Amino acid sequence: MTILRMSDLDLAGKRVLIREDLNVPMERDPSGNARITSAQRIVAALPTLRMALDRSAAVMLMSHLGRPKEGVWTTQDSLEPVARHVSALLGMDVPLVRDWAGGIDVAPGQVVMLENCRMNVGEASDDETLSKAYADLCDVFVMDAFGTAHRAQASTHGVIQQAKIACGGPLLMAELDALANALEHPARPLLAIVAGSKVSTKLELLSNLVPRVDQLIVGGGIANTFIAALGHNVGKSLVEHDLVDTAKRIIAQARARGAEIPLPVDVVVAPEFKADAMATVKRVDEVGDDDMILDIGPQTSALYGELVKRAGTVVWNGPVGVFEFDAFGNGTRSLAQAIADSEAFSIAGGGDTLAAVDKYRIADRVSYISTGGGAFLEFLEGKELPAVAALRARAA
Repeated sequence: MTILRMSDLDLAGKRVLIREDLNVPMERDPSGNARITSAQRIVAALPTLRMALDRSAAVMLMSHLGRPKEGVWTTQDSLEPVARHVSALLGMDVPLVRDWAGGIDVAPGQVVMLENCRMNVGEASDDETLSKAYADLCDVFVMDAFGTAHRAQASTHGVIQQAKIACGGPLLMAELDALANALEHPARPLLAIVAGSKVSTKLELLSNLVPRVDQLIVGGGIANTFIAALGHNVGKSLVEHDLVDTAKRIIAQARARGAEIPLPVDVVVAPEFKADAMATVKRVDEVGDDDMILDIGPQTSALYGELVKRAGTVVWNGPVGVFEFDAFGNGTRSLAQAIADSEAFSIAGGGDTLAAVDKYRIADRVSYISTGGGAFLEFLEGKELPAVAALRARAA
């Protein structure tokens, strides 16, 4: 991929501005004190920071947190808890700088953090003046926040165009390399698992994957719409009847190129959507009017497991059942275990997918775990991510 990489640059003595995605979840006690509940994104950014420090760069760290109102500073939207956590993990003081417009005093081997960039007026609109202000802070701008690469904002897009030198950081490039490995040069067969509540939210993704994959497993509410497309009753299950014809068309497209969309042969149903609802396994053609499909059945789990076992590449986005309820999590657990046991190159992404990866403790057995969220989905949909396009343009 023709993008200048931070790892190829001499950073000694340079002012380096690094855009990370440190938008971590927090909870606050009654006194307002914040506690970070998952530091995964901070931990993922540490190798980039350490590489810059090891190369004697003067490091400025930039991120967003939540959705504050531009031009308004509040304690709740401040990156102060994140700065404290980064300080602890790096073993060095990382001061938070709120007023940086006149320049920042940072020496080689030091790190400072800029206050929440989404508080800056013009951030969301990719304002040119703000982009230039970011660029004026540094000799090198490093885009390392894949999770925001799909947003054309001042800190993720405009600054790339304005900076003296703009490059991709190790975390961003690892993500792009992994996705290219999975989609552009995959080991065959290529198996994609796409699950979620609605076909409508994953329609572009499904349409983009059908011409590429050898097998496409659909799960969750999406699978219900495909089951209905085959003429089966889905009872009270979540289903989009207006997209049944779309599901039929996707199945036909797959068959026309010799690809396969295997659908459940058995399912787990319940009379209502509750954790303690009675779970019953039924053949897919036995679902009654009062049933809700909440998981795939054991036969389907075994069939899907065999597909994973034979795959050369597995792309996983979405649990195949309501895994939050243990009675309806066996399908997702079985699939997760099959991916963990597989020798295929595997990449997992999306919030619910990562929650399943954590729940079933397979993180160290998935080849690559995407931190991208929306950017991960848009890449899979075949869209050009604004930040990636800007980096490519700078390298041309």
